[in-house]
Amino acid sequence: MATLTDDQKSSLTSGTGIPVDGPVVVTLDGPAGTGKSTVARLLACELGLDFLDTGAMYRAAAAIAVDHNIALTDVDAVLEKVIDADLHFDWTTDPPAILAWMKQLNQRIREPDVTKTVSQIAAIGKLREHMVRKQRLIGQQHPRLVTEGRDQGSIVFPDADVKFYLDADPAVRARRRREQMIESGMNAPSEDELLHDILLRDSRDSTRKDGPLICPDDAIRIDTSPITIGEVVALLAKTVREILASRKA
Repeated sequence: MATLTDDQKSSLTSGTGIPVDGPVVVTLDGPAGTGKSTVARLLACELGLDFLDTGAMYRAAAAIAVDHNIALTDVDAVLEKVIDADLHFDWTTDPPAILAWMKQLNQRIREPDVTKTVSQIAAIGKLREHMVRKQRLIGQQHPRLVTEGRDQGSIVFPDADVKFYLDADPAVRARRRREQMIESGMNAPSEDELLHDILLRDSRDSTRKDGPLICPDDAIRIDTSPITIGEVVALLAKTVREILASRKA
């Protein structure tokens, strides 16, 4: 995930705020590598809202299972360990840091072994139920929120004010993932390997029984393949402002 400079933060937060008072929830769903986390974070900053990275929660669960040598088939053991970790965010950092046993996992959750495991972890029904409850609680505690994931507009926040679904060509997503890993100082696999992993994860995410990856009927679909992150953020921010302004009028 890209780190914002002070100038970038100032530029984003200097824009006009959204024209509403009270709770606002904006959801971004979509497959891996579409830029959801970066876009959601920048969009939240632009609109003056909090940012929830639900993917980080599932990645943290995957890291916990891997680091404690828990078989993914042992659902009860995985759930017990994740509950014991008390996953939550430190909202004083940018982006909010995911904590397990009060230890920050932001770097660990982006490592390749976690990435390979997360779609299997996310398919565990009991774990998803636990995560959905935590995410809705976060929504109550932070009612002005941009949240990204796989099921935010479809399951977690079905009544969200504005819903987006970000997509991109798988080859583009593989290239972006590799660039992101290199930027973070990780040993990056080839684009072909990453493309294989992305397609496999897409299949798992879209066919799982609990909280499958779908585009909500009332979501606005955005193809991020041909446009930059900045252009995506500008488009989404403009759309959110227009939708909320029209409802207020």
